[in-house]
Amino acid sequence: MSIDRWMRGRVHYGWIIVAVTFVTLLAAAGIRSAPGVLMIPLEREFGWTRATVSFAVSINLFLYGLSGPFMAGLMDRLGIRRVMVTSLALVAAGVALTTLMTASWQLALLWGVVVGLGTGTMASVLGAMVANRWFTERRGLVLGLLTASSATGQLLFLPLLASMVVHLGWRSAVLLVAGVALVVLPLVALLMRDDPRDVGLRPFGEPDAPITPRPPRAATAAPLVGLALGLRSRDFWLLAGSFFICGLSTNGLIGTHLIPATMEHGISEVTAASLLASIGVLDILGTTVSGWLSDRWDNRYLLCWYYGLRGLSLLFLPYAFGSAYLGLAAFVIFYGLDWVATVPPTARLAADTFGRENVGIMFGWIAAAHQLGAATAAYGGGLLRTWLGDYQVTFMSAGLVCLIAAGLVLRIGQEPRPVRPRAVEVAGA
Repeated sequence: MSIDRWMRGRVHYGWIIVAVTFVTLLAAAGIRSAPGVLMIPLEREFGWTRATVSFAVSINLFLYGLSGPFMAGLMDRLGIRRVMVTSLALVAAGVALTTLMTASWQLALLWGVVVGLGTGTMASVLGAMVANRWFTERRGLVLGLLTASSATGQLLFLPLLASMVVHLGWRSAVLLVAGVALVVLPLVALLMRDDPRDVGLRPFGEPDAPITPRPPRAATAAPLVGLALGLRSRDFWLLAGSFFICGLSTNGLIGTHLIPATMEHGISEVTAASLLASIGVLDILGTTVSGWLSDRWDNRYLLCWYYGLRGLSLLFLPYAFGSAYLGLAAFVIFYGLDWVATVPPTARLAADTFGRENVGIMFGWIAAAHQLGAATAAYGGGLLRTWLGDYQVTFMSAGLVCLIAAGLVLRIGQEPRPVRPRAVEVAGA
């Protein structure tokens, strides 16, 4: 008897899909969190500058985001499970090979290109596709839980990776995250399913009715058609622009540079990693509650609140370093609750604007803007640190642009004609 048939009647299989997706995204978060711990050890061993290491990280973040909409189209055509298994194998190989590198271009190729493209499947677009395919009710809550997986990954991996770097060397930490990808791979192959119709189910919460056939798969050119449709939509520009700032102010800046910035103020590497992991702990609460709120409140006002609070916390961060642990603890609490709380309302607005069937590709492009912002901050932060000798200008600039984003999101939803459902697939057919 198949696993999905055995589970049917006991619990809706959508929750099994959520669990598998959560574990996969958690593993991907552990892989993506590694550069913050590895930055200074790589500088010490190879003599590379902060800008050199940051450049490889920026390539990773950029390709991680840029591949999102194409991966969404690929998952729609080939199936989510098949693409996820292939990507996990690619990531494991790319990460493991970094232990053999001897030149900076190899870091850019392996960690930047190979791992960046491989983790593109395990991005926020995957959570959006799972939530919208498998759930009619509780979509916001599910997306909040899946988004929180990145924070859980930080919580589990960062202190461990930092401790391994200190006691066993950076190569041991790299081999650990490669092994995690290989462990998750058979779990995905065994339990992941592409659509509730594949196991004879309706999406969770959908009223009783005959199960309809799956919609036609997206055409090969659907990602480019989706981008063309998006570029003609003011709401797309507002969503993508605000999400660019989200990426710039989270995993691009804090995720990459908080640990080295904290170490420069006399705090040990393990303690610095624990601070970033603590942000992850708080974000589990913040993002899950954000998903719950996105089902009930106006998502534009939620985003305005989130970006405003994040901006204030980043403006405070340079002063927090001067007040030792008390100031940093205040920053961690204030910023941590807001870390990626923007994802559920942004994905919800994208689904409402472009249609649930289009959300994979359209949110993929919006997420690509997020990672472009992350790549900008990852490289720009390292470059400014090399030029100016500290991070003060970088952190305060990020805080100011977050305040700008708080105003931009209030304009979302005032466009007269939304894109009609299935427009991406129809136009790309």
